[in-house]
Amino acid sequence: MAQVFGAFGVGALIWSVHVSKSKASPLTLLPPGARAKDEFLRYCIRCGMCVQACPYYTLKLASSDIFGVGIASSIPIGTPYFVPREVPCYMCEDIPCVKSCPSDALSEELLENNGVLDIAKAKMGVAIVDTKNCIAYDGIQCDACYRACPLIDKAIHLEYRRNKRTNVHSDLLPIVDNDVCTGCGKCERACITQIASITILPRDVVLGARAGGYIGEREGRDETYPQQRRQPSKSLEKKAIDYLNAQDL
Repeated sequence: MAQVFGAFGVGALIWSVHVSKSKASPLTLLPPGARAKDEFLRYCIRCGMCVQACPYYTLKLASSDIFGVGIASSIPIGTPYFVPREVPCYMCEDIPCVKSCPSDALSEELLENNGVLDIAKAKMGVAIVDTKNCIAYDGIQCDACYRACPLIDKAIHLEYRRNKRTNVHSDLLPIVDNDVCTGCGKCERACITQIASITILPRDVVLGARAGGYIGEREGRDETYPQQRRQPSKSLEKKAIDYLNAQDL
């Protein structure tokens, strides 16, 4: 009996150390409405109610890998997360996962638009296109990610460029608007390449930021710029039109 309690005590100690030392992976994707990652981990009580509330089984709880199962130990046990390539966020209008959160780790306030919950304000991550492996950038017509986007022509739009191989067709290139993309992952789930060529990553990991001073200095100088410098160059505009009209698209 003493051995049983001893083993239990050691197991409990290992478990507690695992939880206390674990930190969220910088690439972990959290549910919609999640606070900043460090703040989210302080608020989240690991109750699993958001997971139960998700009608699409998108969310899952991080489990222990002490015995070689579960996901990486860099994610605290019980933390809700999702893997877009497996099951993306389906952008529920009523956002049941957020409403179910008892600790405000998932904040309704972050998703409010004029007092109404708006899933389009979610910032779970941002889509990043791998232009080296995306077949659209290799001259093959594909718009799978574009068609899958719930904010089509807003979060993802297609840019048309002449196909350099045929010189008569157009490439349809997916372009992501970082300000609009919610990071739902439906584009990543829809991508047809073996390893997704458009992936969702946390915004704070991949997006840069400009210093406020730079923007302020530029705004201050704009009024002194000669008016003609603000207008597109007619010669460059003509060259662009001639280029596009050189072959029938």
